[in-house]
Amino acid sequence: MNEMEPVSEPKNTVETSPRKSSPNDPKKENVLLNMGFNILLPILILNKGDQFLGDWLSPYFENTAVPILIIALLFPISYFFYDLITRKKYNFISILGLVSVLLTGGIGILEIPTEWFAVKEAAIPAIIGLAVILSLRTPYPLVRTFLLNPELMDVEKIESALDEKECRTAFDQLLVRCTYWLGFSFVFSAVLNFILARWIVVSPSGTEAYNAEVARMMLWSWPIIAIPCLVITMYTLWLLLKGIQDLTGYKLESFIRSEGGES
Repeated sequence: MNEMEPVSEPKNTVETSPRKSSPNDPKKENVLLNMGFNILLPILILNKGDQFLGDWLSPYFENTAVPILIIALLFPISYFFYDLITRKKYNFISILGLVSVLLTGGIGILEIPTEWFAVKEAAIPAIIGLAVILSLRTPYPLVRTFLLNPELMDVEKIESALDEKECRTAFDQLLVRCTYWLGFSFVFSAVLNFILARWIVVSPSGTEAYNAEVARMMLWSWPIIAIPCLVITMYTLWLLLKGIQDLTGYKLESFIRSEGGES
């Protein structure tokens, strides 16, 4: 077993053997492709769809807002299945994201009262937050999925160090604390989502104004919702990593994988 460098001996550098990448390892996600298909292209089409596609769609549809909405939402739907096929990896969060996209389209296509859009926007992060907290009662708490990413950290080495120091109980208590912080970030997101949706998306569903407001909602959700929630999540990650370091007595560098797959 590879040795790990204790905090008390910072000058003692211990060599570790590289973890060679396996053909079975999932491919890394393309961030630009993700942003383009899930955010930029849908926003562009929802805002400029009538200008770009109106002449082509108008002979076939009396109301072009609905097909434009469908075309815009096809991009995140397509990306979900592309990512599933290429990386062979999906999870509870990505499935909820797909459901959210389908519900957004359903509200517009079926012309459901606009108020339900705000309910949908709040419900998705609320469900995730509730699932994170309830997962504490299972053998697989979701905080591990979110924060203990095996692509970034050597989870097996962390587990071995915890057993070595006989601090498993303290680590479980740390996971509970981090879980509540992570759950709070999703609840906070749900509240902000509801307020923002009620403020921005006010036009009847199935109209051009509704499409434009959905696009504006997607645009503003990043600085207003994503950034505060990211700050809370990063604090939770810091709390977890610092706790692991304090419990095991080893430097964090001992557990973090390098870009080449080494740890």
